[in-house]
Amino acid sequence: MEKQKIMGNTEGVRDSVLRRMEAWYDFEIGADEYITQELCAEMAAVSFEIRREIAVFVTRGGGIPEIRVGDIGRVSSQWSRLRRHSRGLNRVRLLHTHPGGDYSLSEADLSTLTVMGFDSVCAIGVGDTGEVTGLMAAFGNYEPEADSRYRLLSAHRFSRIDQEGWMREIAVSENEYIRFRREEDGPERVILAGCDSERSLDELSALADSAGVTVVAKYYQKRPGADSSLYIGRGKADEIALAVQNLDADAVIFDDELTGRQIRLLEEIIGAKTLDRTALILDIFAQRARTNEGKLQVMAAQLKYRSTHLIGQGLVLSRLGGGIGTRGPGETKLEIDRRRIREQVADIGRRLDAMKRERDLRRRNREKNAVPVVALVGYTNVGKSSLMNRLSGAGVFVEDRLFATLDAVSRRVDMKDGASFVLVDTVGFVNKLPHDLVEAFRSTLEEAALADILVIVSDASDPERDAHRQTVEEVLHSLGADTQPRIEVLNKCDLAEDAGDMPDAVRVSALDGSGLELLLSEIVRFVRSREKVFTVLIPYSRYSLIGVLRGAGRVLASEDGPEGTRITLALPDSEQKQLCGKYSLEMTPAEENG
Repeated sequence: MEKQKIMGNTEGVRDSVLRRMEAWYDFEIGADEYITQELCAEMAAVSFEIRREIAVFVTRGGGIPEIRVGDIGRVSSQWSRLRRHSRGLNRVRLLHTHPGGDYSLSEADLSTLTVMGFDSVCAIGVGDTGEVTGLMAAFGNYEPEADSRYRLLSAHRFSRIDQEGWMREIAVSENEYIRFRREEDGPERVILAGCDSERSLDELSALADSAGVTVVAKYYQKRPGADSSLYIGRGKADEIALAVQNLDADAVIFDDELTGRQIRLLEEIIGAKTLDRTALILDIFAQRARTNEGKLQVMAAQLKYRSTHLIGQGLVLSRLGGGIGTRGPGETKLEIDRRRIREQVADIGRRLDAMKRERDLRRRNREKNAVPVVALVGYTNVGKSSLMNRLSGAGVFVEDRLFATLDAVSRRVDMKDGASFVLVDTVGFVNKLPHDLVEAFRSTLEEAALADILVIVSDASDPERDAHRQTVEEVLHSLGADTQPRIEVLNKCDLAEDAGDMPDAVRVSALDGSGLELLLSEIVRFVRSREKVFTVLIPYSRYSLIGVLRGAGRVLASEDGPEGTRITLALPDSEQKQLCGKYSLEMTPAEENG
């Protein structure tokens, strides 16, 4: 790839100096690093040598897309275009030198910050011998009641910079901007693109709606396979770039997971934020997770996704450490980023393991009490949560959007005839569900794998019902949840007449309540199938045990005799063994007693 050129007023600058500056394009800046000491020193030294300001633009990913010589007020128009196509900041910070030693930000600097929508603007003071005299950074303050439009941070020496703290200030500005400007700007406008199938692109549209964005156009390219460089063809990418301009789109979302290189190349061509299906699903999960466990699971999946999409900005020599135990070749910044992400993922994993142990304890208590677990599973938006509310009165949040609820909810259901079971609502499945997300939510999805009975819910009104049912089967198989008894359910039957190839499915409508009694009777029938009938003689001296038996199972008959009361009851095998061991009872199968 041709080396990027130095922009701006380069007249009179020696070729050797320009080549020195061009090498900066290959510098590595970590995702949690505001500026590197190497880049800072280089900018000051060259600025001193040519006696001019130098501006370096840095993306949030650590890339350097442009270097300019001269007045920063004459920055490239592409940055204002990026701002126009992002309802947040333009995801670029501006670092520039101040020859003369004063590193204070001028009014022109601060105006550039807000007019161009930069993440931050930083001035680097350059002293009489080319040394760095200090740095000052400004971050936009977008709260309506704020005393100042800017937050200023400074450091007299490079070592005084709080790198992660300055990067956090960018996140604060972004969140403020989105929070206080989103209502007047309206939802983000996105273009969708894919080469899988038009059906898959329609589902991507539903996911985008669930994320709260507005789809302004869809582009489907029929091709034998995804392009290794751009996913789509170059001609289609150029067509989408033109549509971004004409439709004032903020982002383009592609219908498959892209590599980090594909995202970078597409953003260069399209000139707008580029996302993939995985990033969109992760965003939806981040919005919808409510419990601490759910939030941690999403965070782990986001970190793993980020790790696989880190791209180095070229090869540079590993930096040397300083001090005992640190001398010698060090890690590249890309390796450091990945190591830190691994550490964060490991920390989250430990916290999730602790939560899993608590959940396992609750599950063992359920098993100890012989309460069967019935799990509602199915494709997203088929109405599982509505069924949960109808059957148990759980009050689960319901909305006609994909992934309306994420966190597993369980409620005990007690029937009038004495039957009891725990009903569990699980996260919905979807086509191309990201692997890391399945792994992150595995502990939650285990509710399906460990359930005694699966109630597999399908949308009777969905023309893609069979394809969605196949996706559910694949996910259940990956979880090892393909051996339990199953009850097939067709929900939303008030919207459809034909059961298709599922004539044995229980037809219900969570909306009007039709078919729910039949569904409950089917669940109870499966619950009862786990029971066996036993008889036991309770001496009158231990009469209080009859209350224990009534709480443990269903008493079918009771007959008083000379030695005590003979009880006939139905209960699971495991419960019978526990009762006999705990209370020294002798129970025999009812058939052995005629």
